[in-house]
Amino acid sequence: MEANDTLRHKTITGIIWTFFEQTFRVGIQTITTIILAWFLLPEDFGLMAMIAVFFAIANSLMDSGFTQALIRKKEASQTDYSTAFYTNLVLGLLVYALLFASAPFIASFYDETRLIVLVRVVGLVVITNSFQLVQVADLTRKLNFKVQFKVTLPSAIFSGVVAIFMAAMGFGVWSLVAQMLISSFAATVLYWIINKWRPSKDFSVESLNEMFGFGSKLLASGLINTAFQNIYVIVIGKLFSVTLVGYYFFAQRIQMLVVTQLTGAIQKVTYPALSSIQDDNTALKVFYRRIIQVVTYIVFPCMIALVVLARPLFSLMLKEDWLPAVPYLQLLCIAGILYPLHAINLNILMVKGRSDLFLYLEIVKKLMIVIILLASIQYGIFGILIGQIVSSFIAYIPNSYFSIKLIDYSVPEQLHDFIPTLLLAVTMGVIMYTIGLILSVGEFVYVLVIGLAGATFYVLTNHLLKMPGQLLILQIIKEQYLKRVRIMDET
Repeated sequence: MEANDTLRHKTITGIIWTFFEQTFRVGIQTITTIILAWFLLPEDFGLMAMIAVFFAIANSLMDSGFTQALIRKKEASQTDYSTAFYTNLVLGLLVYALLFASAPFIASFYDETRLIVLVRVVGLVVITNSFQLVQVADLTRKLNFKVQFKVTLPSAIFSGVVAIFMAAMGFGVWSLVAQMLISSFAATVLYWIINKWRPSKDFSVESLNEMFGFGSKLLASGLINTAFQNIYVIVIGKLFSVTLVGYYFFAQRIQMLVVTQLTGAIQKVTYPALSSIQDDNTALKVFYRRIIQVVTYIVFPCMIALVVLARPLFSLMLKEDWLPAVPYLQLLCIAGILYPLHAINLNILMVKGRSDLFLYLEIVKKLMIVIILLASIQYGIFGILIGQIVSSFIAYIPNSYFSIKLIDYSVPEQLHDFIPTLLLAVTMGVIMYTIGLILSVGEFVYVLVIGLAGATFYVLTNHLLKMPGQLLILQIIKEQYLKRVRIMDET
């Protein structure tokens, strides 16, 4: 019982620190992105979008699943850590060399010569990131997210300030490049200053084979997933203008700041915690049900509210040049509403060590995406976006299938855990939209009134219906408050 209490305490503490880290970082990134949009053109974001897929693939190759393999190990030795560290460094150098050599071909594919130097400079982030992966894995294994908060927050602030200054001085797309480089370098330096882990001379081929045996399947599925996450940017960049790519990339960036970061905050904490009880299916199921209830309670209303408030928010905070991106954001929010469920179901496969099933699922889903994309591409960009929505909803079926097999978490049980929350969030959105039709005020008052009305309805209705997601969050807050009061009384 004491072990479970300790795990629960560490998990809750980790969630709180990660929530703060993600909230502040998302807030800083959102503010930075909005300010940069005042100084930059959609074309600048479009150029970065065109190389994003190649950068993401390079990062996946450099990591090769070693981070997840280290976190998942019940007992990770210094030899395991050092082996992963040296392997990541070598892979980082090799991958950068590959990026450098591929730059002219990438530029030729898009018929955009400016991409050659952009790819070669941005690719340096891969080398920098290779120095921090094991540090992150070490802290994550220890559920020490307080240190990660101390690293990511100042890195985001400093890189954001420099990027805004450069954008204001007319550096264009290079301000976005500088933001990536500085953020990665600053985070790496801080990890090495704050965290005391250091590599030794130990290197084990046996350890390498063991970790790569697990991580290689995650690598393959990660490469497939990365390529297909960016397939829409690739297609839009190839068939349409750089400006339209910029609209899509900017909208996708705003959507991902909300859904990916909020989901990642809890997923990041729960993966190492749940890996420690991977053999107890009953406990795993209980934890996962709670995770789904908490994450959907937060993400669903955020996505719906963003759909309703997208246009007034764009009008209030951005130049008129960016208004064409509004429908892109609205459709992407609808497509991303089930993202938490996808991520959590796939997390079960990693916790149970079934990276083979993870890879199999990725192949099946990506074939489905290709079919839907080929069918929707003839209808232009909006056809492609609607196709994303269809893909997301269909993908829930295979993603949830193995949760049934591995921890007996059936689809009816999952639907029971999130459908009521989804219905409340949609009802909130309808109420917000209806009030918006009646109001005839400026954008600021419009957003304030509608936002408060929606939030009030959502929180009060959850309270009256005693929805588990809200109850769990209130329970966590209460426990942490009582713990802090107890500590203060003891001192």
